[in-house]
Amino acid sequence: MLPTLVLVGRPNVGKSTLFNRLTRSRDALVADQPGLTRDRHYGRGRVGDRPYLVVDTGGLEPVAKDGILYEMAKQSRQAVDEADVVLFLVDGRAGCTPQDIIIAGQLRKTGKPILLLVNKAEGMQRARVTADFFELGLGEPLPISSAHGDNVSEVVEIALDNFPLEAEEESTDERPPKLAIVGRPNVGKSTLVNAILGEERVIAFDQPGTTRDSIYIDFERDGKQYTIIDTAGVRRRGKVDEAVEKFSVIKTMQAIEDANVVVLVVDARDQITEQDAHVADFVLQAGRALVLAVNKWDGLDTHQRDTVKRDIERKLHFLSFAKLHYISALNGSGVDKVLKSVDEAYAAAMAKLPTPKLTRALIAAIEKQQPPKGSRFRPKMRYAHQGGSNPPLIVIHGSGLDDVPASYTRYLERIFCEVFKLQGTPLRIQFNSSKNPFEGKKPRPLTEAEQRKAHRARIRGRKLYG
Repeated sequence: MLPTLVLVGRPNVGKSTLFNRLTRSRDALVADQPGLTRDRHYGRGRVGDRPYLVVDTGGLEPVAKDGILYEMAKQSRQAVDEADVVLFLVDGRAGCTPQDIIIAGQLRKTGKPILLLVNKAEGMQRARVTADFFELGLGEPLPISSAHGDNVSEVVEIALDNFPLEAEEESTDERPPKLAIVGRPNVGKSTLVNAILGEERVIAFDQPGTTRDSIYIDFERDGKQYTIIDTAGVRRRGKVDEAVEKFSVIKTMQAIEDANVVVLVVDARDQITEQDAHVADFVLQAGRALVLAVNKWDGLDTHQRDTVKRDIERKLHFLSFAKLHYISALNGSGVDKVLKSVDEAYAAAMAKLPTPKLTRALIAAIEKQQPPKGSRFRPKMRYAHQGGSNPPLIVIHGSGLDDVPASYTRYLERIFCEVFKLQGTPLRIQFNSSKNPFEGKKPRPLTEAEQRKAHRARIRGRKLYG
């Protein structure tokens, strides 16, 4: 097991900046605004030959009794319970605050090893910047700069000093499927994540915009490994005002690109909106396998349910390839079926399609319905092979394929999906048309002997045909 370092402190002391420094990434959102991080965020770091896990947490508000600040503090305390070493960050420019004193007292009660890090200490004398923090009773304060990297490696080496050097597990090509939960704000994405995990892993709160970052969580269910991604809600462009929220939307789009399967969550108690269709279209353009989950289905009467079904059929008709489930994430009903459909969609997205079987399916489709003529000739399709996965890409070779209409391409997609039973993933077809080898080449000038021969042929032609 790799040692786990957990970053704790009040809001806006630089925990996410330090997380990005330790993981050598930009996975955590960073802005000059308190309370930006809300859920636990896991990453891997390394100092020399020593790997470790690092956990970013939301700002710890020790006096919060309810609301979003209480939920953030609850997540931070759960992270401390998992820690091998707690890195307690304080702000060297703000000095020791009453909040810092309360947090230090709570951390001492956990019995965990604690390192007190005085952040934002760049350009300041060590004795002056650390003097205020001795009263916390957590040993010698260690000045660092998470933004500039000052003393960060030294601090990690101190944190890992009591842990034996372990060999890393060998990486394998078998990576667990990544599952992204996406949708508009307040449709129940975080509640669904918690229902799948079987624990309150992320903050689920009755307030739009609770989740701001994309949270990657590894878990195991029924002997299978997965990585689930909880994302921020995507609003209409005109509704996105804050810079932080704009970055959250970008993180969501990146999570869709990074995922193998996307679960699009819509609210059954609200109409299917234009924004739901926009998010679905982005998933489709990214070529990701898709499962549609209609949440908050419990409590609706028969008339309301029929209205929702008609609304989905009318506005999301282009998602006919995706499995549809009516669920209640809060009660857990239908969640197991969603995960089963995720497995099927992932298998379809990563399916291996043999060239002989693809070519036979292509020939059968052409015999059933030939492609329409283009400008001069009918397109000729000779054979097909697989060009990629996630989404499956089928490359068709032949001549005159530049004129194949979109309607016939959709016909072929439907045939291939039926033959190979590809449920839950879009399919893409690429046409490779062979070219005339003499196209664009100038004819070679005739030699004198060839010119005389051609001249005699013309004369004989005149004599024969008058």
